[in-house]
Amino acid sequence: MPCDPLDLSRLQPVLPSPLQPVEDERFDRHGIRLLLKRDDLIHPDLPGNKWRKLALNLAAATGRTVLTFGGAYSNHLCATAAAGRLLGFPTVGVVRGDELAGRPLNPSLAQCAKDGMRLHFVDRATYRAKTDPTVLEGLLSAYGACCVIPEGGSNALAAQGCTALGRELHGLADVVAVACGTGGTLAGLAAGLAPGQRALGIPVLRGGFLEDAVRRLQREAFGGSTGVWSLDERFTFGGYARTTAELHAFADDFEDRHGLPVERLYVAKLLYGLTVLAREGAFAPGTRLVAVVTGQPWGASESSR
Repeated sequence: MPCDPLDLSRLQPVLPSPLQPVEDERFDRHGIRLLLKRDDLIHPDLPGNKWRKLALNLAAATGRTVLTFGGAYSNHLCATAAAGRLLGFPTVGVVRGDELAGRPLNPSLAQCAKDGMRLHFVDRATYRAKTDPTVLEGLLSAYGACCVIPEGGSNALAAQGCTALGRELHGLADVVAVACGTGGTLAGLAAGLAPGQRALGIPVLRGGFLEDAVRRLQREAFGGSTGVWSLDERFTFGGYARTTAELHAFADDFEDRHGLPVERLYVAKLLYGLTVLAREGAFAPGTRLVAVVTGQPWGASESSR
């Protein structure tokens, strides 16, 4: 018997998200107008691109158990677990690193567990093979018929959901920049922008795989490559979940200048990269440059839980 579809509207997302101009001499001196697309304010538990990527996936799940994947500090796992709690469906999180099993949970995974997510730890070799039919069959045999959402939530439905981000910026931006993990947000953003606008992705992981990932997602979601987009892979700061003292100092300074809490693993790398690109002359004078704020620092919205 089919399940009733989820009513996502009852979560009351703030859409379109606010567009906040900021005055920053590092951009102003080059004639660049910097604006922040505050996707972090869409929903306290499903902020930013997590809402945009999950909305269509959760609607398609129709209340079934959702099984998905992530690392030990995955914002995607946290958002999926929170959605399960808020909308009343079971969730399973397949976590990279069997050495974590039996240890005290870090704050991210502890919140997932608090929100009702069943955590399933696998070794790193198994995690790399997570799309292999045999691995998936083993997971489904353990947890039953589940709706499987990939790592980071990035699939065709996620890319389609992220087109709304581009559409919300029609006539308001020349370049729209976003930090990238798995490529779904950039794929949809670029597709949703109007002619004459372009999207810029700042990867937070090393490896050089994102260009192929974005092209694949656009083929699956839209039938082929669409929109104007590019990547600049110089600002990973060592890779996913890695930071440096220089990055933290930059984020602290940005917070002091603008009163905006800066999430370190994605947003700080994006903003740092944009300041370097502005200094290098990558944007013409008069450019309206939008930076998408995809999340808040851990605990910033904790009081809303």
